[in-house]
Amino acid sequence: MVEQVRGRPVLRGERPVNRHDGRTGVRVSAQGRRRRLFLLGIDVDSTGGSQRVLHTLAQGFAERGHTVELIGIRPSPRPHAYIADPAYRRTTLYRAAAPPSWRADSLAERLSPARLWSARAERRERQRARELLARRFADTPEDGRGYVIAGSPWAAVWLESVARPAHVRAIGQYHESFHQARTSVNLELILRHYPALEKSLFLSEPDAAEFRRRRLPNAGVMPNPLPFAPLTPAPLDGRRVGAVGRLEPVKRLDRLLDAFATASTEHPGWELHFFGDGPQEPELRARAARLGIDGRVRFRGTVRDMAAAYRELSLVALTSEREGRPMALAEASAAGVPCVSFDLSGGVRELVVHGRTGTLVPHGDTAAFAAALGELMGDGPARERYGRAAREHVAPLALPAVLDRWEALFEEIDR
Repeated sequence: MVEQVRGRPVLRGERPVNRHDGRTGVRVSAQGRRRRLFLLGIDVDSTGGSQRVLHTLAQGFAERGHTVELIGIRPSPRPHAYIADPAYRRTTLYRAAAPPSWRADSLAERLSPARLWSARAERRERQRARELLARRFADTPEDGRGYVIAGSPWAAVWLESVARPAHVRAIGQYHESFHQARTSVNLELILRHYPALEKSLFLSEPDAAEFRRRRLPNAGVMPNPLPFAPLTPAPLDGRRVGAVGRLEPVKRLDRLLDAFATASTEHPGWELHFFGDGPQEPELRARAARLGIDGRVRFRGTVRDMAAAYRELSLVALTSEREGRPMALAEASAAGVPCVSFDLSGGVRELVVHGRTGTLVPHGDTAAFAAALGELMGDGPARERYGRAAREHVAPLALPAVLDRWEALFEEIDR
């Protein structure tokens, strides 16, 4: 049974998330100081883990009495409503989604009147967006303890180009692992732009340590909060393996299909459920058919009530090529669902304690993954033992605890 509590789906009997002011009924900051907070992202309304985190934080901060604005630089081409009744303000700076990438094949094409007009229009729109954000910052009272949280390196780059009063302090986040940053332009962007911020926050201590070794002086740790905290654990009796996330190449769900096909030969009553949509769905459907398991694979699409979805599952599997600190593992653990995952990062190892809350498998070893999956599919008592330990392990990631950490950080910076 699911009910709506202040705009977010909550399991009946879920723990309350914040303290209330007994006179007004308004949730109040644990530190007693109300601030003006801006959460900035490139695209904050598409389906994705980092977007969900921004909405969860925005709602949590607002329910504690802070004045909160969630700002997307570009609108999403396919927006997803994360909070039914948001307590925070929503703003999108650009009026249209980013145009498709384009490269001229010739000088004449690059200098064509249509192309020059388009470039001028884009510059005008960029300037208008920057001025809109600058006005938002300028409205922050000097004693209003203003903070802007850039949710990604590209958001931090964009923020640097906007006029911002000195009393609106800036914090940078990175929602992926150091390994992911090192294999992309993000490492260069972080090392170039984050030192000027008040704090640079990463998802795990191993990742923060790697950035410190690259002489990033202000690196710290801030975990992502759980969007829900179910009071009762999943029953683990559904004989279903779940995969949660976009159906895109980096998730390497082809490996999961292969592993499930192998493991399920000895456990024919089990099903594999994909929660999420994406461009790889036709390819994954075809692969399931070739493996002869299409009758036991379900594509559930985007599910708005993931708290209820986890209760259907007995295992959660993660076979990505790379991850930082994946929310699916944290959410499954909060629901008491044990996880089988490739050992991808320090963040994954912090969420899944091998042999106690779940199973970690060497990266890319599909045969070992199939064996680990099959072992837990056939061992109900182990699933229950892992599930209980997993719930205890991620309890510090509950939204109130993470909000307390944020407010302690604000207090530290204010001093």
